[in-house]
Amino acid sequence: MQSIPVDGTRLGTMTCIVAPEARVANRETGELRKDRDGQTVYTVGVAVRQDGRRASIIEISVSGEPVGVVEGVRVHVTGLTAFSWAMGDRHGLSFRADAITPVPVAAPAASRKGGDA
Repeated sequence: MQSIPVDGTRLGTMTCIVAPEARVANRETGELRKDRDGQTVYTVGVAVRQDGRRASIIEISVSGEPVGVVEGVRVHVTGLTAFSWAMGDRHGLSFRADAITPVPVAAPAASRKGGDA
């Protein structure tokens, strides 16, 4: 498997469209997938849209549950890496990140009450 670092700053807007879900390692036993450090691996569905282009949807794996990441929230992805894979006649890319965090929402500007006399 070849790993390819991805420059997330060039991807444009990223929005969570599928909330974090724990990855299952064994469907028969329900055992969850763990990373090398024993943390549960989660998958997050993210819509990626560059200005003037159509959106692409990717699933990103991350160790530990991403706090505050819910459907509809813009997200910031740190340490994004793509991995090419092949199994028989099938092939594709999978994505992994060091972290997925919600983008802070700017507080609305305070309106001035009262009037000038």
